[in-house]
Amino acid sequence: MDIGVMIAATAQTGDIAEIAREVERLGFESLFIPEHPVIPIGFKTVPPGGGELPEHYGRWLDPFVALSVAAAVTRRIKLGTGICLLPEREPLITAKTIATLDVVSGGRVVLGVGGGWLREETEAMGTRFGARWKRLRETVEALRILWTQPEPSYNGELVQFPPVRCDPKPVQKSGPPILLGAHGPKGRERVLRTFDGWCPVVGKAETFKRDVAELRKMANERGRNPESLQVTAFVAPHQDGLSADELKFYRDAGANRIVLFSQRDAIDSANGQAMEIIRRIAPTLERAPRG
Repeated sequence: MDIGVMIAATAQTGDIAEIAREVERLGFESLFIPEHPVIPIGFKTVPPGGGELPEHYGRWLDPFVALSVAAAVTRRIKLGTGICLLPEREPLITAKTIATLDVVSGGRVVLGVGGGWLREETEAMGTRFGARWKRLRETVEALRILWTQPEPSYNGELVQFPPVRCDPKPVQKSGPPILLGAHGPKGRERVLRTFDGWCPVVGKAETFKRDVAELRKMANERGRNPESLQVTAFVAPHQDGLSADELKFYRDAGANRIVLFSQRDAIDSANGQAMEIIRRIAPTLERAPRG
């Protein structure tokens, strides 16, 4: 099972290149960066989990620019989004951006994507909130066509473009893996219909185990190989990471990758303490089950 880490990348986080080098030096498998393009002033949507949205969400760097910096100074770590809000992005430019990052990194991109929860943001970026899931699905379908066909075109309800040339193609065959961050029965249905796997934020470990079992059962019923589904779990670490028993639990539950991330650490990483955080939780790597 692979172990990665996610930081909230802002102008105050610190030197992204230095952080990426340290992530690789310590032995983490991947570095993930989240996305919110804009935070509308005075929005009314209640954040997931309630309470007020942490201030740093309005300062996040663009994940693909930040990950390009990381790609330039590393050779091994995977470069992930956790998550990219595809319904808020134009598909043609996004296809070019992701393919370019995959090329310059030597095929190391992993895409965690989602529909988004902040209505005012989605609509400020040009997508009707109620149509975001359809927009997400059509965008993913369009990206795969753009990444694999010499003269791609797409004619969906919300995403359309005529035959175009869209190069470079990604290094990874068929493009980077695209994992959906969504919960509940509809989320699992969406994973099986369109995506390469699942990347939930884990609340309760037992709930995660139950949901992975249900996802695999549904995959079998729909004629899809459950082993082909990539499962990346975003899990909040303790002060020194996760224990060996916790890591074994997640592996046995079906996680291929754990990404260490908490709201507490996000606040600190957004304000300049990313290096301290990744070093503090690095003992997790020594506890990871082998084989």
